[in-house]
Amino acid sequence: MDANETTLAPTDTMASLFISHGAPTLPIEDSPARAFFSEFGNSIPRPKAIVIASAHWDTNGVSVLSGSGTLSTIHDFYGFPSELYEMQYPAPALGVLGDKVIGSLEDAGFKVELEQERGLDHGAWVPLKLMFPNADIPVAQISVNTARSPEYHWRLGRALAALKNDDYLVIGSGTMTHNLGDVGDFHGEKNNFDEVTYVEEFSRWMEARLAANETNALLEYRERAPNAKRAHPTAEHILPFYIALGAAGVSWQANLIHRSCIYGVINLDAYAFHVARDPQSH
Repeated sequence: MDANETTLAPTDTMASLFISHGAPTLPIEDSPARAFFSEFGNSIPRPKAIVIASAHWDTNGVSVLSGSGTLSTIHDFYGFPSELYEMQYPAPALGVLGDKVIGSLEDAGFKVELEQERGLDHGAWVPLKLMFPNADIPVAQISVNTARSPEYHWRLGRALAALKNDDYLVIGSGTMTHNLGDVGDFHGEKNNFDEVTYVEEFSRWMEARLAANETNALLEYRERAPNAKRAHPTAEHILPFYIALGAAGVSWQANLIHRSCIYGVINLDAYAFHVARDPQSH
C-alpha cells in the first residue's frame, strides 16, 4: 500500500483496532486519514460498547474510566484553532457495562484503579468523533503505562480479548511513528515518505512482522526494529498498538486498513486484527 492510500478490509465480529490519531486538527482538516475515519465507522458492525486506550493517558498502573452519565471532552492541546476547543464528544460512560471490562482485567491479575472524574482526551474523542459522530455508543478509556513493557500492554490486551464476543470494540489509539522533534525540520510541508526514510523503514518492518505473525519480534521492537528509537523517542504512542494486538487473541491476522503520513514524519498506519481463519498460521 502506498502512502496516502486507504483500503477498507472486511472485518470480523469484533476485530480489535490500532488507529493512528495524528494531530488534534484531524476533524477539521481535509486529509486521507480524515476520510478514512469518516468512512470506516460505517463499514464495521455497530459495537455495544467501546474500550479505547489512548497514548495521552499515562498512569502508573491500569486506570479505567468508570461511573455513569456523559463523559466530558478534554481539550488537552494548545495553540490550535478555536473551532477545536468548541468541539464536544458527549459519549455515555459504560456504566454497568464497565463491570465486564473491570472484571476481565482483574481476572487476568491486573489491579484496576477506577477514575470517575476524567473525560476523554483527544487521542480518544478525535477519532471517535469521525468514526461514530453521534456519540451514542458507551465508551470506556483505559490508560497506558510508559514505565511498563510492550509485553505488559500485550497481556493487557489479551485480558480484553473475550469482550469482543459480547460486541465490545477494543481500540488502541496512538501513532505508528511519533517524533515531534523531527516535525519542525520539515515545517509540515511533506506528506509522503520521500525524504524521511526512517519513517518508512520502521513502518514497513512492523508491517512485515505482522504479516508473518511474529509476535515476539513485535514485542521486542525497541531492540529489533530499524530506527525504533527515532520513530518513538518515547513509547506512549506505540503502546496502544500492543493492547490492540493482544485483544486479537491467540490466533490472529492483521490487515493494514489505512496508511498515510503527515508532516513527513508522522505515519498514520491503522490495522484491524482479526481471528485467523487458519489457527495453524499463528
